[in-house]
Amino acid sequence: MSVQTVDAQTRMYLYDLMNAASEHGFKADDIWELSMVTASGRSKLHKDYFPAVSIKVGPEMLLQVFHATQKGLKQSSYNESQLPTAKNILTDEINYLVAFNLKRPRG
Repeated sequence: MSVQTVDAQTRMYLYDLMNAASEHGFKADDIWELSMVTASGRSKLHKDYFPAVSIKVGPEMLLQVFHATQKGLKQSSYNESQLPTAKNILTDEINYLVAFNLKRPRG
């Protein structure tokens, strides 16, 4: 995928995250947790947390969008050993990036 497509996906996702944060009254210490998941993982996060904002991303650019979103949110890097590899993303059908706030579980 082209860099322009990764940038466009990232910009749209960051825009959605900022809107959701504003709409739901996030405070300065409220941060988004990012997770790369399958469709079932996405459903579970949406059931467990509110708000949860997800985007479907092609497996060939999921890691790039993840890192660009993380950079756009000004978050420190995740431990690379905990992230799925490009091979795992394809074989495990990981195709969603979900942002949620651990302080906001569904009651």
